[in-house]
Amino acid sequence: MRTDTPSPAPHAADTHDMIRVQGARENNLKDVSIEIPKRRLTVFTGVSGSGKSSLVFGTIAAESQRLINETYSTFVQGFMPTLARPEVDVLDGLTTAIIVDQERMGGNPRSTVGTATDANAMLRTLFSRLGQPHIGSAQAFSFNVASISGAGAVTIERGGHTTKERRSFTITGGMCPRCEGIGSVTDFDLSALYDDSKSLNEGALTIPGYSVDGWYGRIFSGCGFFDPDKPIRTFTKRELHDLLYKEPTKIKVEGINLTYEGLIPKIQKSFLAKDVDAMQPHIRAFVERAVTFTTCPDCDGTRLNDTARSAKIAGISIADACAMQISDLADWVRALDEPSVAPLLTALGATLDSFVKIGLGYLSLNRPSGTLSGGEAQRTKMIRHLGSSLTDVTYVFDEPTIGLHPHDIQRMNELLLQLRNKGNTVLVVEHKPETIAIADHVVDLGPGAGTAGGEVVFEGTVEGLRASGTRTGRHLDDRARLKPAVRTPSGRLEVRGADTHNLQNVDVDIPLGVLTVVTGVAGSGKSSLIHGSVSGRDGVVTVDQGAIRGSRRSNPATYTGLLDPIRKAFAKVNGVKPALFSANSEGACPACNGAGVIYTDLAMMAGVATTCEECEGKRFQASVLEYHLGGRDISEVLAMSVNEAEEFFGDGEARTPAAHKILDRLADVGLGYLTLGQPLTTLSGGERQRLKLATQMATSGGVYVLDEPTTGLHLADVEHLLALLDRLVDSGKSVIVIEHHQAVMAHADWIIDLGPGAGHDGGRIVFEGTPADLVAARPTLTGEHLAAYVGA
Repeated sequence: MRTDTPSPAPHAADTHDMIRVQGARENNLKDVSIEIPKRRLTVFTGVSGSGKSSLVFGTIAAESQRLINETYSTFVQGFMPTLARPEVDVLDGLTTAIIVDQERMGGNPRSTVGTATDANAMLRTLFSRLGQPHIGSAQAFSFNVASISGAGAVTIERGGHTTKERRSFTITGGMCPRCEGIGSVTDFDLSALYDDSKSLNEGALTIPGYSVDGWYGRIFSGCGFFDPDKPIRTFTKRELHDLLYKEPTKIKVEGINLTYEGLIPKIQKSFLAKDVDAMQPHIRAFVERAVTFTTCPDCDGTRLNDTARSAKIAGISIADACAMQISDLADWVRALDEPSVAPLLTALGATLDSFVKIGLGYLSLNRPSGTLSGGEAQRTKMIRHLGSSLTDVTYVFDEPTIGLHPHDIQRMNELLLQLRNKGNTVLVVEHKPETIAIADHVVDLGPGAGTAGGEVVFEGTVEGLRASGTRTGRHLDDRARLKPAVRTPSGRLEVRGADTHNLQNVDVDIPLGVLTVVTGVAGSGKSSLIHGSVSGRDGVVTVDQGAIRGSRRSNPATYTGLLDPIRKAFAKVNGVKPALFSANSEGACPACNGAGVIYTDLAMMAGVATTCEECEGKRFQASVLEYHLGGRDISEVLAMSVNEAEEFFGDGEARTPAAHKILDRLADVGLGYLTLGQPLTTLSGGERQRLKLATQMATSGGVYVLDEPTTGLHLADVEHLLALLDRLVDSGKSVIVIEHHQAVMAHADWIIDLGPGAGHDGGRIVFEGTPADLVAARPTLTGEHLAAYVGA
């Protein structure tokens, strides 16, 4: 006998199934209020600069991380990065956020794919247990640990008595002593360090930052090791050795204790301890001019000493294992049948399989992490989360399809759905229609970028977005068509025997005077071919994916060199010095030093930034703001958008052709909405790359190489980019684009397709010809996806 009872009311704990955001005002957001469903896949769309990252990363993820950090004791918080509370009224229903962003990995030359993903740590433990002969613990296989031994007396206080004991210690590390675990040795071109016909006081040194007017001048003149007024070519052997190679030595100059050190060890410590890509442009240019890197002859580039390389498992040393392609290494690990280390083999095998599953099986563990592209770096960071047993976590992804061939996007979509199906909330900032299509919920921001954006213009399903009439909705089903006619090349750029990384002796002729697109699956050798064989040539201008590095004082005006002609114009009209119109120099407000805000550091609490009361955030002294050009002061000019400034400096009293030219280029790449004084740190990834492109367009070169210029671009802006590429080609330039976006492929005059696979399965040219031929024949994966895209 059964009686139906009404279903009980839901448990109070089950009612929190939304992340509620109310009144978000971070960066350009205008009081945004939305509800995001938990345990669903939500995609955030909108044009570049519309506020997607400000909402997802700057508000939701930032507050989640800040709240987690606050659960630690204040002592521990003192060692953690301090996070400011985002500008928002209410944030409810947050869960732990795991951020997987596009930031490039590793500014450290010793960072490799293996060290960044913990695969090396497990591999070192494996060799320390099974390697024959046995040479020591796991750190004996680490190229970050040097071998050290020492002995001496130590003083110990016990029970009120002091006793001395003799102690000795040894640490067995795996670091190659010659190259110190970097794998390459440096050779200095001395003629690039100094002009030997001059003396030090005459400014012989040509190293950035080593001027005789400052501290270095004091040290050189007061050290007594050589005569600073004597030309360097007349130095004795001893004096030249002291100038270049002297070990750190304590000296006293004008009553001040200082340390003198030779130029070369000083350069090695200050410049070469960083990855070349992470350096400021002028230092990078100096290093590329003055230093040659050659593979270390002692360790053959493996970074490890002889002892570490001598221990082997089944005939393979740890250096051989790290050099293997990861897909091959995974097979090798699976073949090891050793019950004593079974848990370790299982964990290592799972990590290596994750690489293969995510489409990075073509990498090797010894690949420096600084050489990974933005997409590869992001997927490498995903590895550690794939096998995680955690559920009810918020995963936040920033354009996870960057650098992925259409063939690989399907695989990435499956991974995102897999994370959601385990009971996690997945938030994705994305432009690709293939990924937008799998969303459970879509939030579209806009309607424009910068000050014209920052509002939610649509919230709902993908079908609803299609019918919504917003910019994203209108362009979601856009498909480029093949060009009816292609341009005729004006010449050829020959590449012969290219064998960088996985390239297999490639011979190819790249047509000049046309738009050439180099494509192929991720890891097929596109960047190796172009950056390895084309970029270094004369007249070739390369715009890569490397991040713009700039402090909160940098802005589009300083980065592009636009501020120089503006300052000169102000100075000329008002008859004063140009330095007055710089917020980093003489014109800076004395209260905030030209920052516009005053930062109060609160130790382990989030620092507070308050607008400077003296200059009201304008960054300049009051006296400087009395000088005008065309009726505007310098702070008003920096508050203008690019489009406004273009008009302002185009004609009338403020006409400045040099400034107008730069503003034209910024408008050309679609950055007309940016304000000139907006800090670089607030720009989105897509905006930074286009800013770089605008700067590089000024350099005179006949061949432009662009590495995935559609990164961070909205579907509507891709047309704008194609028009810009057409203008470049029509002005007589040759444009080579490394790209996965089918719209760019369809627009090309010539396609070079690499493959057929990734890693050692790639590195060959599998197609050369026009897009129409590729679609007609469909000989490769690229051909199939392009044909499907254009509806052939």
